[in-house]
Amino acid sequence: MEDSLNQSMDKAVQHYSSLFKLPSYKKVVCLLALVCVGIGWLSTIFFSPLDESLLKGFYFSLSLFIITLILDSLTTKVILKGDLLYDLRRTAAVSLVSLGVWLFFVVIGVALALPFGVLWYVRLCLLGFSAVMIFRLIVLDATSSVGHGRSIVAALVFPFFWSVLFFAITIEVNYAIFLFTLFSLGISFVASFSFLFILDREGKRILGASSLSFLRAFLLNWVLDLNKPLETLLETSGEERNVEVSLLKFTSSQSKAAIVVPSIHPGPFKNVGSSLLPSLLKTAMEEKLNCIVGVPHGLLGHEFDLASQTQNEKVIEYTVQAGDVDVSYGVASPFVTVSNGVATACCQIFGDCAFLSFTLAPKTTEDFPEELGLFICQEAKKRGLKHAIIVNAHNCIDGQVNIQDSFEELKKVAIESLEKALSIEKTRYHVGVASVKPEEFNVKQGMGPSGITVLVSKVGEQKTAYVIIDGNNMVSGLREEVLSALSSIGIDTGEVFTTDTHVVTAVILNKRGYHPIGEALDRKKLVEFVKKVTLDAISGMEQVKSGCCQVTIHNVKVIGKELLEKLCTLIETASEKAKKIAVPIFVGSGLLLMLVLVFI
Repeated sequence: MEDSLNQSMDKAVQHYSSLFKLPSYKKVVCLLALVCVGIGWLSTIFFSPLDESLLKGFYFSLSLFIITLILDSLTTKVILKGDLLYDLRRTAAVSLVSLGVWLFFVVIGVALALPFGVLWYVRLCLLGFSAVMIFRLIVLDATSSVGHGRSIVAALVFPFFWSVLFFAITIEVNYAIFLFTLFSLGISFVASFSFLFILDREGKRILGASSLSFLRAFLLNWVLDLNKPLETLLETSGEERNVEVSLLKFTSSQSKAAIVVPSIHPGPFKNVGSSLLPSLLKTAMEEKLNCIVGVPHGLLGHEFDLASQTQNEKVIEYTVQAGDVDVSYGVASPFVTVSNGVATACCQIFGDCAFLSFTLAPKTTEDFPEELGLFICQEAKKRGLKHAIIVNAHNCIDGQVNIQDSFEELKKVAIESLEKALSIEKTRYHVGVASVKPEEFNVKQGMGPSGITVLVSKVGEQKTAYVIIDGNNMVSGLREEVLSALSSIGIDTGEVFTTDTHVVTAVILNKRGYHPIGEALDRKKLVEFVKKVTLDAISGMEQVKSGCCQVTIHNVKVIGKELLEKLCTLIETASEKAKKIAVPIFVGSGLLLMLVLVFI
């Protein structure tokens, strides 16, 4: 499911980011000037002697450039006023692409005019106007939020003024050209709205909602970080579930540390839904408990993404209220590790609570199924434990893997690690904790706002480090590198977790849409930060007691498996449908227009 969502999101990003993640306005204007020069001079070479043609070309280019800049400004400030997406830079970018489309037809017209006569040049220029109208109608009507009427005006005002300028400088408008212009306008409307109607119908068929409404909401988030439009749609289409948050708290003379594991997936991307939940929950719980808190990743996948910030607030509120957990257990078992060559389970028992984590490293470790958590909780209770907190270490990404193929192996190591930990006598223990937010690392490099948190437990002579990094997975081999570095400073064993925060997702353009920890940031610096934080945690170790609770939050709106599957299906289906209908609609329209042009 995770791979499906990420691949679908990557495709959407690739389709639309090139138009809306743009260079500066100055660069767009410079490119616009070059295109205008090309159109201006090529459009006049057949109609005057060379010296006059160059002069006319200069006037045409200059006029076209100035008119475009004026129209861009008026369109942005008047026609599209109130549209959140279209500022002057993006309006100018649409004009740039539109003129680029026209230039393409002008160049073909020049090439055909040399052997077949100037009439073919005129025909291709007119065909270019039609292509520009179709392009602008599709782009502006699909992405603008000001309504059909204003988006249509914004789409057509440019071709109108450009055509008036073109005919004024090059050829006279006759009755046939006038009729063709009206005909091409009709064809442009039919072609563009047929294309959008068919794609929009796919959304209504699959989701029961408009495809274009999801597209506009996605673009507003991708471009402007506005999460509300998309979250409103997710709230409407999502489903209600009961979710759990597990809390393991350590105290000495006062609150010492806590680990919070929500049965919620931190996604889907950027600032939408629960993408920020790990850092939000960490901040809120640290204020409540007055100690350092770690929030590793639970087992669940994207179907348990929260639908909105409102749901985040609900989860945080209930979790904070549960922070006053009874702390009465002063013994813990040593940390144990069990591996069978496919899966690895780590287990440590604090009082009546088993704290388990799982990884498939050095193979890809992504989201585990809900059934694994249910199975472990049942097995823990069979063995007399009251609670089981289960963490997906989410600490290795190296290609794709089918988690279901490892399900039975995960269950085996889970049981073995539980029994091994229970077989060892529990003793009094110490805990230390520290945290840092490295200024050198940012979300584009894969590091979330919570930075690095390390909790160290000491049972007997064994020192165990739990390293929690706020990121979405990590590159293969980095986990082992971190654990090896920690052994050099006296740590006997431990595990490395990532929070799976999706605040780092969909903020860059690459195959995944994000950088896992270690791919873009300096690995040596990261390891040094982990070592320093671990030493700080060791220096602050105190004998502690623990307590555990699990709070159930009812009627929380999540994206849900059904909606997630539909969204993934919609992106795939709409992309395939667009490819299938583009050729018959646009090529058919072009051939029909060319057929009419032959008689001009």
